Amino acid sequence: MFDNLSILFPRILDGVPYTVIATVGGIALTIVLSFAAGLGLLASSPVARGLTRVYVEGFRGTSEVVQLFWIYFALPILVGIDLIPLAAGIIVLGLNHGAYGAEIVRGAIGSVPRAQYEGAIALNLTPAQRMWRVILPQAVVEMLPSFNNLFIQLLKSTALLYFIEVTEIFKQGDILRPQYGDDQELIYLIELVFYLLLAIAITMPMRWLERVAARRVGRSVPSRERALAKVTGGAV
Repeated sequence: MFDNLSILFPRILDGVPYTVIATVGGIALTIVLSFAAGLGLLASSPVARGLTRVYVEGFRGTSEVVQLFWIYFALPILVGIDLIPLAAGIIVLGLNHGAYGAEIVRGAIGSVPRAQYEGAIALNLTPAQRMWRVILPQAVVEMLPSFNNLFIQLLKSTALLYFIEVTEIFKQGDILRPQYGDDQELIYLIELVFYLLLAIAITMPMRWLERVAARRVGRSVPSRERALAKVTGGAV
């Protein structure tokens, strides 16, 4: 089974950079869209909420493969702009997972205790200050485990870029399968190992961020409570 390992391993390894680029690009776009759409779902404007809801439900409720085909094949015909396969893949990964991330952001912000909002108002903070200095730091702690899962799911979704000829891990294996048909089990095993290692590479820094965020919130919440006690004369 392992006779051709020295041949198959480096060939499949050639696909790792494309998988990494697609994953990192997709995660970056996912983060931006998640926070933009998550805050949009909580906006006071019904128009903003409505437009954001259309985006979220549209991308959550349709096939990621169809989205990929539409953006790579159909969109260029409509707008006259050709996308390179990797760029199209990153856009689809970001748009699709950003829609799921928006609900993570919305739910995490909604989970912050109401007393924190009231305390921020008592400190005479503006709505923007309340969100960025009080609410979001606490909500981020709740978001990180869910985002960790979402980013791993995004990593696994990079295999869909096989359909538009991006030579990522799965595509490299597919290229090898006709020539090394007797080693299909080994090819799939190598692919699984690469995906597992990349998933661990995502999980480790995310777990570190969880600990750092939790410590910072643990230090900052008491300081806000002391400040609020001064404002309210001790009646917190």
